[in-house]
Amino acid sequence: MWSNPFSRRKRDNPTDHWAERDLALENAPWTPLHGLDDEDYPARGYPSDRYPHGQGVWDDFAAAERYRTGWRRFLPKKLQGRSWLWWISRWIAAILMLFIVLVAYLAITAPLNKSLQPIAPPQITLLAADGTPIARNGAMVDEPVLVADLPEHVLEPFLAIEDRRFYSHWGVDPRGVARAAWTGHGGGSTITQQLAKFTFLSPEQTLTRKAREALIALWLEAWLTKDEILERYLSNAYFGDNMYGLRAASLHYFYRQPENLRPEQAAMLAGLLQAPSRLAPTRNPGLAAARYELVKGALVAAGYITQDEANAMGVPALDVRTRYDVPTGTYFADWALPEARELSEVSYSRHTLTTTLDSRLQNIARQTIERAPLGEAQVALVAMRTNGEVVAMIGGRDYASSPFNRATQARRQPGSTFKLFVYLAALRAGWSPDDTIPNTEFTQGSYRPSNYNDRYSDRITLRQAFAQSSNVAAVRLFNEVGSEAVIETARELGVTSPLPDGDPSLALGTSTMTLLELTAAYAGVAANGFPVEPRAFPIAEEGWFDWLWNGRGSLGNRDHADIEELLRSAINDGTGRAATLSIANYGKTGTSQDNRDALFVGYAGDLVVGVWIGNDDNSPLNGISGGGLPARIWSQFMRGALGAEAAPPKPTPSPDPSGPVEPLDVPDLDDIPLGDGRRLIIRDGQAIIVTDVEGVPVEVGVRDGDFSFEFDEEAAARRLEEELRREGMEAGP
Repeated sequence: MWSNPFSRRKRDNPTDHWAERDLALENAPWTPLHGLDDEDYPARGYPSDRYPHGQGVWDDFAAAERYRTGWRRFLPKKLQGRSWLWWISRWIAAILMLFIVLVAYLAITAPLNKSLQPIAPPQITLLAADGTPIARNGAMVDEPVLVADLPEHVLEPFLAIEDRRFYSHWGVDPRGVARAAWTGHGGGSTITQQLAKFTFLSPEQTLTRKAREALIALWLEAWLTKDEILERYLSNAYFGDNMYGLRAASLHYFYRQPENLRPEQAAMLAGLLQAPSRLAPTRNPGLAAARYELVKGALVAAGYITQDEANAMGVPALDVRTRYDVPTGTYFADWALPEARELSEVSYSRHTLTTTLDSRLQNIARQTIERAPLGEAQVALVAMRTNGEVVAMIGGRDYASSPFNRATQARRQPGSTFKLFVYLAALRAGWSPDDTIPNTEFTQGSYRPSNYNDRYSDRITLRQAFAQSSNVAAVRLFNEVGSEAVIETARELGVTSPLPDGDPSLALGTSTMTLLELTAAYAGVAANGFPVEPRAFPIAEEGWFDWLWNGRGSLGNRDHADIEELLRSAINDGTGRAATLSIANYGKTGTSQDNRDALFVGYAGDLVVGVWIGNDDNSPLNGISGGGLPARIWSQFMRGALGAEAAPPKPTPSPDPSGPVEPLDVPDLDDIPLGDGRRLIIRDGQAIIVTDVEGVPVEVGVRDGDFSFEFDEEAAARRLEEELRREGMEAGP
């Protein structure tokens, strides 16, 4: 036990403490104020020879003088006299504390179990509801390898070319670093450092990252055996062609398990690790062969094989049997993939998940969009069941050229389709479809919306205003019920996008949202249960108890019947006549300001479908409005999906002498009923007659004397199957 030389000794007899002090004061030749004149002391304040009894004062001054120079002068005075033993003990304690903090930091930022997980998300295959593969995404990974199961000729090429002294260093190889610095070849990184890099760190090339890499390598070496480190390295390394891990790579390039690889095959795979994408033999066989020769030279230099054995090893032939006949992405797959990752556990195994997508309906949607005269405009379509299961999705005209999903990512103005929330809020507040509201022009106030072509009337029923998409009536109704009620209704139906409070233009759909969000809100009305959450994967059907406590809202019978009456009037008698079907149908058109967005959202049967057309740069559309092309796309999709035929068009009502409402969402003279189920459509200067021939939709076009003829091939095939089935039944016994 060491003692502190600067501490005062305790007196032998503490009880004589006061007596000793009094005696010392009595015999002292000086007082605390004695001898303080400048002449009694030298210039630096030391006691002179004339005061021999001041030796104790002299010692104090000498101690102070001793620490006027050197590193101790930067310390507080109470620390300047500490001994070396005291300082060493403090430094050891600080180093131990730093070590504890470092271990805790590594345990949090670099947990050992992370090196057991694949460094890239494993492959997920998405299936349609009928089992048809629709997309395959993610890395090709497979089960980890065990060093004990691998032959030596499989391990040796990796050790020879990547880390020859792997089994002798402590995670960082100073000789390797020095050799790399001296020769300029190689990075000097050991296998342990490489495992630390691609498991825990980013690929940035900075001194900080290299320092962390070395630190984690030492950490791995302290807690794992050499074989465990090598196993995790080989099970996670990237070998090109989207292959991660030795097992996936050996199966991909040579169709062999790694335990059965031949020496030349193992040497070829070891050579890929330097630059997997560039050296993959499927893409650059010449570069892969050159790298293979370097690996053989490293094997000879390491003493694993002789030069004669190396010369006898030829370039191995590939045996690639993997075929990528499934796309890596689609609009639906990109939307479903994040949820698929959450549903699948983190492991090396591949996953196959069945989605809600209906391959038949998706094909109908694709064919419908391909036939649509879009010009340069973009398009999006979402079809879902009333429970939110998405069965078809089109996010643009061509995924390969533009994977941006306009159904789920584009936020555009919904136009008059937003009026659903305004009128529903009014119905819930006590209004009825037969109640009237002024349809006159706004002449006062800062916000003065107008009807299409400035056509107005004195009063109009809610049914007529909704069907004909009167703007002034919608804004007046919005002001009557209040913005809070409208926003609350939209929120209850599942709209999460920002909705400005107190802005009357909200009634005309000036606030942006996604097509998926809007379609789900209409699904809530169709199901009379909201909010409806769009989903890509089926879920278990709710039990009675779950239904009781799910917190979903619903409309009263009267309110639900009234809003469906308005939606039916819009599609049968109003702006959505081009979408009319022969079965019960409900919907609403929407056209934003300057025709920048054209929409139709509605439902029939158990399908709720939303269609949007617009330009990515938000420029105005050329002659396209919600009641035109979007309504026809919706109708054609529904006819193919539900087997329903288009309803015969109703005669156009005669103008109201009091001033008819000009429908905002009906284009000028591009869809003219001809009677008997026929329509004349003016499309890009071409006259097209649309009709049905024995239930098969047919389009005949005329332009400059040239004729074009198109028909629905699927409908014709179904018609033929029905006739053959009928003939077979009639010919039977």
